[in-house]
Amino acid sequence: MLGVTAAVALTGCGGSGGSGGGSDDAKARASASSGASADSASDSDSASPSGASGASGVPVPPAPPATGTPKPAPGTLPSRLEPDGTTITVGDPAAPHTISVYEDPRCPVCARFEKANGAKLTALATAGRVRLQYTLASFLDDNFGGGGSKRAVNALRAAVAANRFAPLHALVYARQPEESRDGFTVPFLLQLAGQVPGLRGPAFDAAVRGQTYASFVSGSEHAFVASGVQGTPTVSIDGKRLTGDVLTPAGFEAALKQHGLD
Repeated sequence: MLGVTAAVALTGCGGSGGSGGGSDDAKARASASSGASADSASDSDSASPSGASGASGVPVPPAPPATGTPKPAPGTLPSRLEPDGTTITVGDPAAPHTISVYEDPRCPVCARFEKANGAKLTALATAGRVRLQYTLASFLDDNFGGGGSKRAVNALRAAVAANRFAPLHALVYARQPEESRDGFTVPFLLQLAGQVPGLRGPAFDAAVRGQTYASFVSGSEHAFVASGVQGTPTVSIDGKRLTGDVLTPAGFEAALKQHGLD
């Protein structure tokens, strides 16, 4: 753990190196076309974040049939992958301000930030005042072992393809397992996705089970390292990193006001 959060001396999660990536959309389409044969393998597993065989948990429901080209659910912000191949934008791409967030799904301080300020970010994006841009790291897998961050980032990328990134992102942090546990298992992620209307289906499930967006995951980690960010969460508005307390609603509101977003 490094003392870096939004570029200030708060307890955050420290970063590490990564390697490159690329587009996975063709792989996703191919995986979806053959994903039905793999569906029976994982649905019998526990959906507990512990991932232990036979542990108690809610069974993952079967995927519903595909419904065609996904559109944002009512009240859900649209999401898209930027041309750089690693930045996920939520909200109107033409919004006048950009709030950039660097996170790792296993980072508990990221969960604190999202729980404290997620509603405010959603309100600003819904009003068209900002676009939210996420760079998703996965270095905590190296720090603590396992692959939970990578699996969660892969699932979040699959949710972009289904235009359901924002609600799954909120659930990932609301239901985040303990950092030291490899809790973001495939069954647990599918269980979370089942709580997002219109997200689960053959394409999404196959992408989560098959780690279809593995090159996005590594590319996103590489972008995190290349950015010079030293820890998570790091937050900037229009390219300027925030300083001060951003882990409480009052502190974040004060930072927004300094940037004309009160």
